[in-house]
Amino acid sequence: MSIMVKIVQNEVAELTFTATTSEADERDVEFDLTVTDPAGQKRTIPGFWAGGTTWRARYSSSLLGEHVYTTACTNVSDRGLHGQAGTISVVGYEGTNPLLMHGKLRASQNKKYIEHADGTPFFWLGDTWWMGFTKRLHWPDEFKCLVEDRVQKGFTLIQIVAGLYPDMPPFDERGANEAEFPWQENKYQAINPAYFDMVDRRVQHLVEAGLVPCIVGFWGYFLDVMGLPAIKKHWRYLVARYGAYPVVWCIAGEAMMRYYLDPRKKWRERKQDDTRRLAAWTEVASYIHSIDGFRNPVTVHPTRYGHEQLDDPGLLDVDMLQTGHANAANEIATINNTVNMIHTARKQQEAPVVVGEVCYEGILEANRQEIQRCLFWANFLSGGAGHTYGANGIWQLNRRDRSYGASPHGSSWGETPWEDAYQLPGSRQVGVGKAILSSYPWWTIEPHPEWVDGKLTWAAGIPERLRIIYRFLPGSIRVKHLEENMGYQALWIDPKDGTRESMGTIMPDKKGTWIAKPRIMQDWIVVLERIKKSR
Repeated sequence: MSIMVKIVQNEVAELTFTATTSEADERDVEFDLTVTDPAGQKRTIPGFWAGGTTWRARYSSSLLGEHVYTTACTNVSDRGLHGQAGTISVVGYEGTNPLLMHGKLRASQNKKYIEHADGTPFFWLGDTWWMGFTKRLHWPDEFKCLVEDRVQKGFTLIQIVAGLYPDMPPFDERGANEAEFPWQENKYQAINPAYFDMVDRRVQHLVEAGLVPCIVGFWGYFLDVMGLPAIKKHWRYLVARYGAYPVVWCIAGEAMMRYYLDPRKKWRERKQDDTRRLAAWTEVASYIHSIDGFRNPVTVHPTRYGHEQLDDPGLLDVDMLQTGHANAANEIATINNTVNMIHTARKQQEAPVVVGEVCYEGILEANRQEIQRCLFWANFLSGGAGHTYGANGIWQLNRRDRSYGASPHGSSWGETPWEDAYQLPGSRQVGVGKAILSSYPWWTIEPHPEWVDGKLTWAAGIPERLRIIYRFLPGSIRVKHLEENMGYQALWIDPKDGTRESMGTIMPDKKGTWIAKPRIMQDWIVVLERIKKSR
């Protein structure tokens, strides 16, 4: 039977099929959809078991016209799943959602930043909701409240774990959603489709709001809990269910991490285990690439560098960093460590570099808004392609009536409820930073530390056109290597709220320098734009 489905460009079509074999679940068969687009290109997409005899496949495309599909099942005798055919008609999109206007994400050709399928640069400003698919953030009211707040503040991406969480043992009730757990039993033999029905609502709402889901498969220690075959089965299900959406795949959280109470202490034992894990995550990354017909970008959340988590770092489309948490005494050290790691990653890996985890606002009763501002600006002016913010209380989604912070290692990272954490000022101020940078061609700027003197001061820009300088400490600095006989229009900007004040036209002295002075005694931004000579 031939079926016709009509969808809008980059929206998701869901096709439903009924198995003729009553027990045909994902333990017994695999089911795929192969689509030929109007340009003649074919892509194969895994389908997913939806419970009972129901199977589904999801498809999206930016290419207008008729897309013809056929189905294939490893049980070729199941005529409900094997040999079905139909057409998906894709028509133009006329709305304002950037994900539907511009399409999926990819690394830019020069590997310096991330862009949409149509070449539009994508500004990665992420937020960290590791436990966001659990019922501790109530659907729909609380989830939608947090989405609306993040959209208003300028966030573009949400990092969120697909059901197998950090800081708790497997099948801990704190990790359940309205339909319990993503797997039906602790032997990891069968997926629980009802769990992912609840996830669907949240993923769809994120995309409808213009937020990219960065879906983390699980925390790294589940490699030991589940075993590699179940890990790959989990990823096949995620790719089948969410690959048609504009997503980023994150192979695992803290991929090299063992379980908190792992007894392996000897160096030799740990070294052997590291070798095994590197090979396993390389196999998983290769597997995701092989089954995702949509070619969504792949990354991994590391303990330090993403490219250190695989034997073959070339499988990563985005190199994600975790640069450390700190108490009040070590905040500056963490800022410097973040910058140093960005520089190292840019030299070692041909992929956009994104800071995926750094000091959460309020963690260890420190890292308040001024640290969040500094981390944001130091990242982008050092060559980072994206920044992910986090607030202590949101990543674990504490509630007023219950803290979820207790970990098997015996401590809690903090008990701030999410209702307070989402209003911390740092989340608004990193959004202000995005708005400031977005008023310039941010994807073309390059770090130029030689342009400034002074500690905790960063500069980037385009020679002879644009300079952006951020200084964390109050006080004046010397701007160097200004071009001779070239005037600049100077602008002072407050990184707290984006307030701008013209400093007029500046000209360098004979040494090519100029002293930049703050308007108020705090961290500050100065932008120098070359004055175009009139003809």
